[in-house]
Amino acid sequence: MQESPPVEFNDPQLFINREQSWLAFNERVLDDARDRELPLYERLKFFAIASSNLDEFFMVRVAGLKQQLASGVAETAADGMLPAEQLSAISERVHKLVDAASLLWVEELHPRLTAAGISILTRDKLTAEQKAAARTYFTTSVFLALTPLAVDPGHPFPHLRNKSLNVAVLLRREGPKRRRNVRGTSLAVVQVPSVLRRLVPVPTDKGSAFLLLGELIALCAGDLFPGYVVEHAAAFRVTRNWDINVDEEESEDLLSTIQEELRRRDRGAAVRLELDAVASPQIESLLTAALKLGPMDVYRQQAPLQPSDLMTLTELDLRPELRVEPFVPTVPAVLRDTESLLSVVAERDILLHHPYESFDPVVRFLEEAAEDPNVLAIKQTLYRTSGDSPIARALSRAVENGKQVAVLVEIKARLDEANNIAWARKMEESGVHVVYGLIGLKTHSKVALVVRREGNGIRRFVHLGTGNYNPNTARHYTDLSLFTSRTEIADDVSALFNMLTGYAVAPQWKRLAVAPMGLQEKVLSLIQREAEKARRGEPARIVAKMNSLVDSTVIRALYAASQAGVEIDLLVRGICCLRPGVPGVSERIRVTSVVDRFLEHSRVFAFGAGNSPEVWMSSADWMPRNFLRRIEVMFPVEDPAIRQRLLDEVLGVALKDNVKARRLQVDGTYVPVGKDGTQVRSQTVLMELARRNNQQDPKPLEALRHATAPERRDEPLVRPAPQTAN
Repeated sequence: MQESPPVEFNDPQLFINREQSWLAFNERVLDDARDRELPLYERLKFFAIASSNLDEFFMVRVAGLKQQLASGVAETAADGMLPAEQLSAISERVHKLVDAASLLWVEELHPRLTAAGISILTRDKLTAEQKAAARTYFTTSVFLALTPLAVDPGHPFPHLRNKSLNVAVLLRREGPKRRRNVRGTSLAVVQVPSVLRRLVPVPTDKGSAFLLLGELIALCAGDLFPGYVVEHAAAFRVTRNWDINVDEEESEDLLSTIQEELRRRDRGAAVRLELDAVASPQIESLLTAALKLGPMDVYRQQAPLQPSDLMTLTELDLRPELRVEPFVPTVPAVLRDTESLLSVVAERDILLHHPYESFDPVVRFLEEAAEDPNVLAIKQTLYRTSGDSPIARALSRAVENGKQVAVLVEIKARLDEANNIAWARKMEESGVHVVYGLIGLKTHSKVALVVRREGNGIRRFVHLGTGNYNPNTARHYTDLSLFTSRTEIADDVSALFNMLTGYAVAPQWKRLAVAPMGLQEKVLSLIQREAEKARRGEPARIVAKMNSLVDSTVIRALYAASQAGVEIDLLVRGICCLRPGVPGVSERIRVTSVVDRFLEHSRVFAFGAGNSPEVWMSSADWMPRNFLRRIEVMFPVEDPAIRQRLLDEVLGVALKDNVKARRLQVDGTYVPVGKDGTQVRSQTVLMELARRNNQQDPKPLEALRHATAPERRDEPLVRPAPQTAN
C-alpha cells in the first residue's frame, strides 16, 4: 500500500511569531523578579537580566527588522508577519514590558531594598547634608572626567556609543537672551563615564544610601556650563544596530576584516532610546530628531536605565538572607579518586551535568593532555570562552610541550568577536595552529579531540558538549559534557576536524549528525520514524529539550507526528514557534519552559517509547541557522547507564517541575503548570541529587525518584504518555 504524502501545514496561524515568542520568554524572566519567595538579590538579578536581554534583542533582532524595512526586503516567516507588522507588535509589547518592569521597581524592589537598609535615591529626594556630600564627590572625583558636549550648528549631535548612559541637559543663557532656537534653550549632552562607579554612596542615618552616577551628573550639571542655567536634565540611553556584516568570500584576511567591522559597529544606526521617566517632552523631541527615531522607539522608565549597575550591591552586601544559598558543583567519585582522567575515559563513557557537576574535569581533560608525554595532538573548537581561559592556557602549554595543537576559534561568535580575536592572537603567538572555520558558516559545535600513543597503537579521546568551553558560564548554565573513546565517534570527530582545518569533503558519518551536512535530515527522520510507529499502532514518544524551536520544517514534522498519534513533550526554554494544542494538528504536543536560578541550556532528544528510547545530545537548537548556517554536531548516547540517567534526571525531572515550569498555551501565552500533589522544582531536585551523589549515596536514582514522585517510585521518570483520542 502506497504511503500517503505528508500533510502540509502552511497556515500562518499554526506558527507563533519568533520575536513575540522571545518577548514571552523575557516576560518569564521578569516573572522571577516578581517571585516573592526568592531572596531580594536573586530577584534583582532577574530584573537586571530581563533588561540586558532586551539590549541584545534590540541590537540584533529589532535592528535586523529595521534593516529589512529600510532596504525594502520583506522576508516573510512561517507566521506570515512582515517586518513593519513585527516592529509595530514588538513596540507595543515591549512598552508593556517596560511599564511592568517600572511598576515592579516602584512598588516592590525599590521599597524592599529600602526596607533592607539600602536606599537608592534620586536627586530630588536628597537631604541638604546628602546633597552637599554628593556635590563634594562630584567636584573631587567626577567633574574632571566629564566632557560636556554642546549641540548646535557648530557642534553636531555627538556619536554616542552603543548602550552608553548619558545625561541630556537643557540650558538657558544667563543675562540677555542669545537664543539658539525658538524656545531660547540649548541642548547639551554629558556622557556618563563607564570607568567610574555607578553607585555613589551618600551619608545616611541608618543602613546605606546611594545615588546613581547619572543622577549625580544631572544634579551638578550646572557646574559644567558656567554662564548658563540648567532648565532640565535627564538620563538617557541609546541602543544601536550591533550586528556585523562581512563578505567572507571577498575577504583576504577574515581576522582583520572582522576587527575593522568591530571598529565600525559602534556607528550602527540607533534602534532604541531609553529615557528617564522625568525627561521633558522637549528633551525627547530633540533626542529622537537627532537619533532619527520615531515615537515607537522611545521607552520611558521609572527604574534605573541600566539595572545591571545595581548588581554592585551584591558585592558590597554579603548578608546571606538577601541571596540564594551558594551551590558548590560536585565532582563524580570516579573522576575525583583517579590520577588520570584519560585512563577512566579509556574504560568507560563519562557524563557530566553542569553546573550540578563541576566543569573542572573538562579543563582537567585538556590540562592532562597538555602534560602527558604520550599525547601527540589536541584539536578543539572554541565558540565562546572566558576572558582568563584556563583552556586556552592549556592549549598553549601543550604546544610548549611539543604537541600538535589545532584550534578552530569562531571569531564571528555574536557579541564575543573581540574576546575571541584576542584569544586567537594570543594562541597564535604561542604556536597554536588557529583556524577560523569554513566560509559562510559559524562553527558552533563543542568538540575536543585528544590523540594519544598507547603501546603500538593510537587511542583517541573525545569531549562533546552542549555548551561553551567557558568555566564561568558553566557555573550558571545547565549543560552536558560527554567523554568517550569509542572508535566510531572518534573517527567522525577526526573527520570533522580534517574538514574544518583542511580541504576535505564531508564523509559518510558513522555516528554523528553534522550540520549543515544532514543534521536537519537526521532530526526529521527520527521524528518520522516515531510517526510511522504510531501509524502502525505501536507506542511512540518524543521528548526533546532545547533552547529554541523555530525551524518550520521540523515544526511541520512534529505536527504530522502528533496527528499520527505520537505523544510529544518539548522542553523549550526560550523561543518556540510551534503552537501546541491546535485541534486536529498538535493536540498531543505539550511545550514547557523552565526559567530558574540556572539558565537552561542543554539540548537532549529522546525518540521512542518504553524504557529504551534512542537518546541524542547536541550543540544545536532546532532553528534554521543551526541546521543551515552553522557547523553543529548531534551525537548519540550509547552507554545504557548514561542514557537512562539522561531520561530520568535531565528530561524526567524537568517534565515533573510544577514550581518554575510554565506551559505554552494555544494562544501563545504561558501559564504555570500547577502545583498539584508533591511540589517539584527541578533545579532544586538536581542540586540535591548532586549533593547525594557526591556523598556516594548507594541509591542516587532511588533518591531522585523519591524526591520527584514518592507515590510511584517504581516507575521510570520518562515513560510513554497516555494515548489520547484524535
